[in-house]
Amino acid sequence: MAFTDLLDALGGVGRFQFIYTVLLLLPCGLLACHNFLQNFTAAVPRHHCRGPTNHSEATTNDSGAWLRAIVPLDHLGAPEPCQRFTEPQWALLNSNTSVHRTATESCKDGWVYDHSIFPSTIVMEWDLVCEARTLRDLAQSIYMAGVLVGAAVFGCLADRLGRKGPLIWSYLQLAVSGSATAYFGSFSAYCAFRFLMGMTFSGIILNSLSLVVEWMPTRGRTVAGVLLGYSFTMGQIILAGMAYLIRPWRWLQFAVSAPFLIFFLYSWWLPESSRWLLLHGKSQLAMQNLRKVAALNGRKEEGERLTKEVVSSYIQSEFASVRTSNSILDLFRTPAIRRVTCCLMVVWFSNSVAYYGLAMDLQKFGFSIYLVQALFGIIDIPAMLVATTTMIYVGRRATVASFLILAGLMVIANLFVPEDMQTLRTAQAALGKGCLASSFICVYLFTGELYPTEIRQMGMGFTSVNARLGGLAAPLVTTLGEFSTILPPVSFGATSILAGLAVCSLMETRNMPLVETIAAMERSRAKKGPSKKDAEQKSEEISLQQVGASPLRETI
Repeated sequence: MAFTDLLDALGGVGRFQFIYTVLLLLPCGLLACHNFLQNFTAAVPRHHCRGPTNHSEATTNDSGAWLRAIVPLDHLGAPEPCQRFTEPQWALLNSNTSVHRTATESCKDGWVYDHSIFPSTIVMEWDLVCEARTLRDLAQSIYMAGVLVGAAVFGCLADRLGRKGPLIWSYLQLAVSGSATAYFGSFSAYCAFRFLMGMTFSGIILNSLSLVVEWMPTRGRTVAGVLLGYSFTMGQIILAGMAYLIRPWRWLQFAVSAPFLIFFLYSWWLPESSRWLLLHGKSQLAMQNLRKVAALNGRKEEGERLTKEVVSSYIQSEFASVRTSNSILDLFRTPAIRRVTCCLMVVWFSNSVAYYGLAMDLQKFGFSIYLVQALFGIIDIPAMLVATTTMIYVGRRATVASFLILAGLMVIANLFVPEDMQTLRTAQAALGKGCLASSFICVYLFTGELYPTEIRQMGMGFTSVNARLGGLAAPLVTTLGEFSTILPPVSFGATSILAGLAVCSLMETRNMPLVETIAAMERSRAKKGPSKKDAEQKSEEISLQQVGASPLRETI
């Protein structure tokens, strides 16, 4: 018997599962704010060179005239942000006068910023403009590097120490490092604390998902996974509202970090995964947790009748599938596994680099950055509904491939839309980002179904690392715009299309039984996929097992 059968006997998807899932998804929603926070805290306002200090007193009575005399105009007639005249050109104060080939220089005395929309940002505070503008993208890459390191560190700790401990620590680390980011006043400290915040992203997402799945019966897992995606989407909408109400970047940073102290406090109440406890020989604590679950689900009597022998009998199948000799090489050792791993590496990386490439540069669309952030979050909702429906009724492979290719085409099509048609450009980008968000949700499920049970967790962890590499690369790809404005969108669109084509070479898993071993997967590949007869035979075997005596029912 499987552990999920025990959960069904103790109430199935009951009151405990509902409360537990909500308490875990609330932090995941607010966690999305940190991913896209630099859209606001690192926004670039209008700016121009500050005038030479030795001329300031002579022009205090007419700052507008002073600006015209010291700063040249760009091709749009706006003040140049990174250049000023070597000497003030007083002749330009006459509207009928123009100058040509006048010597210019960089902004030696700093910059003057427009504070009308953003009272303060890290760009204003540390002058991350002109020659230093790449440091803005570097800060986001450092955050994504933290996400990558956190995936390795907290993933390892979760296998050794359980899911609850690393999750609680991640809440505390995010609350402290996020608040410290708002307090300290140097760019290097900002980057260091953002790195620590990025680490907690992986610790929270991975352990929250594991706890939800491991406490949820089979029939509730798909809904729980979809709800995780929706909570992340709602976090983006919440961020738009919070950023609109809280404009100074330090206060906004503190506002999205401090609530994690509340999550840290109530997370002590959350029970550890009984599945993990049983697999690591802690049956007594697992029994206590299961009895609490039974009581909360209205099955107190069934919980009180549980014994170690009954619970252990349900977890035997889990012990049987555990291999102590697994290594990362198992993901490449045989042809079928190697094909799946290589394709999924491309898919996860490309999906992530295109997703964050679109979502992390909202100012280029010309509209209010708060409106664009909210639109990008809202459009994800219907997109994920469509993806969930097609995934159920059409299939995983067709859904993921279609959304990735469509997203890539949307991004590339924006190159052919004139810059003055900002509404169309923004709409296309929002649809592309919605497709990428939907494919992200689908590929989580698709990856879990493609890998056999004995290396499923390893495969999920390894492929998700490629997503973190994509998030790390996205800000770096954006800097290619310094050389050519078409390079970033072409790169994001092409990688998305490439990922969609790679998905087409994978096996469809809709309505197929999960593969248990690498050897079984190789046999399936030799047959060109599990046949209908195999699926019926597997279903018949499961039914016969379920007809057999249930240790829990006999005891009760």
